[in-house]
Amino acid sequence: MFTRLKQEIQVVFERDPAARSFWEVIFCYPGFHAIINHRIAHFFYVRKCFFLARLISHISRWLTGIEIHPGAKVGNGVFIDHGSGIVIGETTEIGDNVTMYQGVTLGGTGKQKGKRHPTIGNNVVISTGAKVLGAITIGDNAKIGGGSVVLKSVPPSCTVVGVPGRIVVRNGARVTDGKIEVDLEHHLLPDPIADTLAAMQARIEELEKRLQSYEEKVTDHASLQYPQWQKRRAGNS
Repeated sequence: MFTRLKQEIQVVFERDPAARSFWEVIFCYPGFHAIINHRIAHFFYVRKCFFLARLISHISRWLTGIEIHPGAKVGNGVFIDHGSGIVIGETTEIGDNVTMYQGVTLGGTGKQKGKRHPTIGNNVVISTGAKVLGAITIGDNAKIGGGSVVLKSVPPSCTVVGVPGRIVVRNGARVTDGKIEVDLEHHLLPDPIADTLAAMQARIEELEKRLQSYEEKVTDHASLQYPQWQKRRAGNS
């Protein structure tokens, strides 16, 4: 138990530069509290003590603002930064070294029984306000952009942005001294809409240049064929 507690604290120091002391993490980090409380609630849940598990989960939600159903499976090294408004559903499965920011929802769709919440792979970063809905799979090393709504499975080492989420293929996680480095630069994401608008702007500028060149050719041709027209045009100007 103490080994697991030490690991959870170490995760906070690794991913949050604002963490300054052991005691600060113990008493002042709601994400840390939510994970520890969930471990306890899940312990009772798998032993079919459902009421006690839900009670612990409910108290944790009241204290931290983070709602994790006791039935959810949460891996090692999961870090919740700030965390207010996070909701994680009953059949959610979260891998190792996952990072989530405030407002994330790992939710279900419909009223069907069984698996209805997402499965999150290892080393995934889910940015502020992202919604991952349904029994879909988010592959290892994926990154979900802030405010995205993901309704379809995401292959490993991809980035998803937008509503609905669109996949932008990117390189896998960096490796430093044989250890996977979790990429927390969740604000540095591709913007396919901005890219499309930039491409349209470039195309419009190209067409304007071609149109101007065409008009000049037409004017030169008309002046050679109809000199009187050129004189009238000069007089009108």
